[in-house]
Amino acid sequence: MRKQKMIFLLALLLGLPLAQLVAQNSNSQAYWVHEDVVKPSMVGEYESIVKELVENLKKHDIQKVNMIVSNLDGPRYLYVGPIENMAQLDKPSFATLAEKMGADKMRALFNKMDKCYDIEQNYVIHLDKNLSYMPGGITQTPEGQDYRKFHYYHYTPGNRAIVKEKVQAIKDLFESKGSKLNYRVYRSGFGTRGEFYMVAIAAKDAVDYASKIAENNELMGEDWLNTYNDFMGSLEKHESFEGRMRPDMAYIPEK
Repeated sequence: MRKQKMIFLLALLLGLPLAQLVAQNSNSQAYWVHEDVVKPSMVGEYESIVKELVENLKKHDIQKVNMIVSNLDGPRYLYVGPIENMAQLDKPSFATLAEKMGADKMRALFNKMDKCYDIEQNYVIHLDKNLSYMPGGITQTPEGQDYRKFHYYHYTPGNRAIVKEKVQAIKDLFESKGSKLNYRVYRSGFGTRGEFYMVAIAAKDAVDYASKIAENNELMGEDWLNTYNDFMGSLEKHESFEGRMRPDMAYIPEK
């Protein structure tokens, strides 16, 4: 596998001390995202290769890799892990894995993976805890809720402050109504194409998601309709994608 893949797929999923390209505070957590847009005919082979990689990570107890995985329509695979900063991006980070599983074997594995897609992307997003609405505590992986709906709300730089105010107004309304619909808000960061807020909503499946939305709309009433329409009027565009979490392709080391 080429060096870029080796750097971005795993090394950037580490929380390493470095220069202040990623600003962190108690209300924000940065995540590096590696995205593969897989050829439809290669999905089965691709997933098998990733699972083989995960088995090697488990077998050799690699502690510094930490990634959850989302599978979106496309098919697109998003590998997401927390970071503190970005100073050591060009430093070798597979020495331990290569030593334990064999450099040739690891290289062959990544070379096979590279043949499964023509497009890969790497970028940073920031979980905004202040704008997210999860009264019971923020988690990316609510138990028993692997279905995801990802809403991307794109805006122009000139509207940045206005859009943030409207996102805050939505959260304020959810709190005032005692909504039971939880969501997490992520801000675009380094390497993204344009600026956006991404809202992630978890559910058991598509039917459960639709039920949650309908119940929330009924609870919020006309206040929600007015607030949401006001928000949408400040945007450049809105996109939504269905997806699901893939714990079978994720890797979280045992401590």
